[in-house]
Amino acid sequence: MGQRSVLITGCSSGIGYDAAHALHARGWRVFATCRKPEDCARLTAEGLESFPLDYADPDSIAAAVHEALSRTGGKLDALYNNGAFACPGAVEDLPRDALREIFEANLFGVHDLTRRVIPAMRAQGHGRIVNCSSVLGFVPMKWRGAYVATKYALEGLTDVLRLEMRDTAIRVILIEPGPITSRIRVNSIPHFERWVDWQASPRAAQYRASLLKRLYERRPPDRFELPPAAVSAKLVHALESPRPRARYLVTAPTHIMGTLRRVLPTAALDWILAKG
Repeated sequence: MGQRSVLITGCSSGIGYDAAHALHARGWRVFATCRKPEDCARLTAEGLESFPLDYADPDSIAAAVHEALSRTGGKLDALYNNGAFACPGAVEDLPRDALREIFEANLFGVHDLTRRVIPAMRAQGHGRIVNCSSVLGFVPMKWRGAYVATKYALEGLTDVLRLEMRDTAIRVILIEPGPITSRIRVNSIPHFERWVDWQASPRAAQYRASLLKRLYERRPPDRFELPPAAVSAKLVHALESPRPRARYLVTAPTHIMGTLRRVLPTAALDWILAKG
């Protein structure tokens, strides 16, 4: 068996960055894609193969898939859909275009990229598709409605794809991290400032007391926060195990919430989540 290849999205920092380096160290041929060319140049200087891929741009997705397949002779062993962003704000304050923008990247782009690599995986007779969801893919949290909606949708689409791929050798897998050290909070600020007119909201006082502090104040890591390497360890198992699991939960809060969601009535779980 030759060197295995994997295409990873969102590699500029955090989970994707760690995954790219971790798999490269294990002998994988890693195509570490980023939205910005300058980030691709930085990763190339670090010894990775990197080129642009922007989930919001179908032409960028098509070009990235063509680039990866042209470098491997038409084969790709794995795809790790990791890239995503958040747009914080109360649901009643999120305009339609804000939801359209986040769904373009967090769901529609993921779907487009996945569809484009499946033919190569079918032709070679195997493949792994790993989608990075979140604990927020199965439990909600206040102020995160846009992100939660995309991750709930991603989980549903992934579950159906897994069922439909049972008659092939393509395995479809979800990774569901909880709090992981990353730049997602910082990177969400421009989207919040663009789309949410919080000062005109009936919840302006709640924004001041809660969300604005979390967004703008420097804070120590969350109590249960883990480094991106915790996700990479699950990714390695998902890609290299002969019998990968359908789901990999990462961090204690994700395991706790998974249990509570199964055993508690909705009203009781809402009471707990409303305090978070």
